[in-house]
Amino acid sequence: MSHSAEPLPMTARRSGPLTGEAKVPGDKSISHRALILGALAVGETHITGLLEGQDVLDTASAMRAFGARVERLGEGEWRVDGVGTGGFAEPEGVIDCGNSGTGVRLIMGAMATTPITATFTGDASLSRRPMGRVTDPLEQFGCEVTAREGKCLPVTIKGAADPVPVRYRTPVASAQIKSAVLLAGLNAPGETVVIESEPTRDHTERMLAGFGASIRTETTDEGHVITLQGRPELKPQPVAVPRDPSSAAFPVAAALIVPGSEIRVPGVSRNPTRDGLYATLLEMGADITFENPREEGGEPVADLLVRHGPLKGVTVPPDRAASMIDEFPILSVIACFAAGATVMQGVHELRVKESDRIDAMAVGLRANGAKVEDSPDSMTVHGQGGLTGGATCATHLDHRIAMSFLVAGLASEQPIRVDDGGPITTSFPDFLPLMRGLGAQID
Repeated sequence: MSHSAEPLPMTARRSGPLTGEAKVPGDKSISHRALILGALAVGETHITGLLEGQDVLDTASAMRAFGARVERLGEGEWRVDGVGTGGFAEPEGVIDCGNSGTGVRLIMGAMATTPITATFTGDASLSRRPMGRVTDPLEQFGCEVTAREGKCLPVTIKGAADPVPVRYRTPVASAQIKSAVLLAGLNAPGETVVIESEPTRDHTERMLAGFGASIRTETTDEGHVITLQGRPELKPQPVAVPRDPSSAAFPVAAALIVPGSEIRVPGVSRNPTRDGLYATLLEMGADITFENPREEGGEPVADLLVRHGPLKGVTVPPDRAASMIDEFPILSVIACFAAGATVMQGVHELRVKESDRIDAMAVGLRANGAKVEDSPDSMTVHGQGGLTGGATCATHLDHRIAMSFLVAGLASEQPIRVDDGGPITTSFPDFLPLMRGLGAQID
């Protein structure tokens, strides 16, 4: 069942060449952060290009619950009147973050060093996901956490009345953990330090600097070190949200595997901490050209020209995983249409996403004729230049699983069906009309 409705089965069928322009939605990671930092700034933040999927709308509702004024002005255009660092009010009700792990973890961090109490919940999928990886470091600031067994939602946090700065080494490569700690550090005195063994997506650091925080990053013998000076007065900023490279991955993949296709995807983020999929596709021989490179809202962007062509299997090194963690499901589909084996290493984090994405993709692809091997930290797809199809795939309330199998069905010999496409609206509400507009046969 999807987040708020009955299951919505969908079927994708072998399609003719895909052509046209794919204007994918704004970046989800940046959209969440724009709303949260706008709420923590003093004054009015104007946002354009905001993703209006359910995940982000849930974060907007949460910021209202904490006392910020959040108003939609038009399509993708929003205004946030912030309450300042440490200015969150205690919410009257439970904060429902729906399906969004990013939303709930970042919001927990943003309120953990303010002396208020808040309870967080989510849908069935989110309530199975581990929160201890975020609440454990937040407790070091002085907040108190009460959670269900296994440190799962619902979670109640009593914010620290006298927070202390924290020096924290992340146990896994996770931008969510890093960002939660940095957001908590905003209202702690002194310097809060996060140490990563390998860099993860850096949207939080870029945006904190843009809002006027004193933050620096450096590479030392300890690793990738981010240092934030606590209790700044964040200044409201105009935020132009670039298009989401994770959402762009689906029409890009479809164009690569459907014969005769040629599409353009304008204004996609080329942030180097998010660019792992595109580096991998180029190694596979994908015909992708990056045109008109520029900077928008502090983020590098470019227009993508994508054409169908032959692909070969490659090995994706583990140190690339953090920069493409959300794209492995769709890469596993592309790998089915390549020649030879594609080996994806360092992917253990996919086991604790909206679903166990390694298992979900492996089971679904095998049912549709692919040869797939998986281990706790790897997945190997033996590409045979195509996919038989014909099976129904379980999505496990996971939007990326649903979209990946629907893309696979556009080039498989027989149709591929998903049991529930409803969760797609959490991240890519215009997925169906956009793909149909390119010529995709999805119903």
